[in-house]
Amino acid sequence: MPKRLPRRTVLRAAGAGLALPLLDAMIPAFAKETESDIPRRMIAINVDLGFLPEEFFPTKAGRDFELSRYLELLKDFRNDFTVLSGVSHPEVDGGHQADVSFLTAAPHPTSAGFKNSISLDQYAAQHIGHLTRFPTLNLRVGPGNGSLSYTADGVRIPSEMRPSNVFKQLFVRGSPSQVESQIRKLREGQSLMDAFADQISSLSRDVGGPDRARLDQFFTSVREVEQRLVINEEWEKRPKPSVDLKMPKDNLEPGALVQRTRNMYDLARLAVETDSTRLVTILVTQGFNPKVDLPGVDLPHHALTHQSQKQDSHEQLCTIEEAQMKELAGLLGGLRRIREGSGSLLDRTMVMQGSNLGHAGKHDNRNLPVLLAGGGFQHGLHLAFNKKDNEPLAKLYVSMLQRMGIETDRFASGDGRINGLDLA
Repeated sequence: MPKRLPRRTVLRAAGAGLALPLLDAMIPAFAKETESDIPRRMIAINVDLGFLPEEFFPTKAGRDFELSRYLELLKDFRNDFTVLSGVSHPEVDGGHQADVSFLTAAPHPTSAGFKNSISLDQYAAQHIGHLTRFPTLNLRVGPGNGSLSYTADGVRIPSEMRPSNVFKQLFVRGSPSQVESQIRKLREGQSLMDAFADQISSLSRDVGGPDRARLDQFFTSVREVEQRLVINEEWEKRPKPSVDLKMPKDNLEPGALVQRTRNMYDLARLAVETDSTRLVTILVTQGFNPKVDLPGVDLPHHALTHQSQKQDSHEQLCTIEEAQMKELAGLLGGLRRIREGSGSLLDRTMVMQGSNLGHAGKHDNRNLPVLLAGGGFQHGLHLAFNKKDNEPLAKLYVSMLQRMGIETDRFASGDGRINGLDLA
């Protein structure tokens, strides 16, 4: 019998530490029936320019709805997600500036004297944040200083926009000189996996066949992220007190929306896969109005939302939003391919994608486009609520908190669970 590994097994080398994904060898034999040792996670995404409602929402409610143009891109996950319409945060207005209230539901964010409240991820972190190395991981795709995460006092928690910094937080640790050494090796094309070669070989001998395949898949994912962060990057010299270092210049060009989104989604997946954190927020912000680098797109993103009634602009905007939906499909696919216990990582991870805007061109904060995937719910539904008298989106947050094992019947404007969303 393969020996049992501690749940917190970490491979260590000079300047680096690598947490492992959940393996069968980490689950006690008596717990395999209930799989109670497998954690639950949450990834919350806000795409701040939203999605065209007519291309996002299905026309029919219930289980047998026809996939919309955008949801057709998620057809392989039809039974893994639920789409919600007719939901919003009561009294949250302000158009684009309502992004600060997306995970808090704090009313009137543009009013004088506005003070935010605790965000969904930080509320959950109060209960489970101590169980992981990082209580939460707050990411941003795009420029500015925006964040979805706020403390109980309404103070914004900074988000990280550089994938290289996130990678270093997750995998490169040690003294400054050790970290610098590991970064130099990455530049030279050496994987962090090289530092763990002997430990990987020993570990592979200690676990069963399914775990060996699982480890190989994980290590391959880490290598792919490394290559994407290093290859094709430009380098610039940055003076240091004692030595000149070449530091990576991340792909921060405003138009590189798709590539930056993919990098952050991959890092979010690795973070939850290694149980480095169980709570991730990702703000995808295009408020600075860049032109997205996609074939057929000639006008700036934000501007397109304001002239989407024109056929050519409509199709350009669809090209951008379809690309964003494809990246979501990539995230869901990556989570679903990872086996955990008798299910997949997607079965244990809630992925919510939404927006603070119901229609960006109208600066409308009603009827928000919201989709929840994974997490062990009975999916394959379109939950259609009243488009004039919206259901509080925070009710969905209550359902998500309860799924995380947090005992609460209320969060912000959400009093009770969202109707129609049941456990699998």
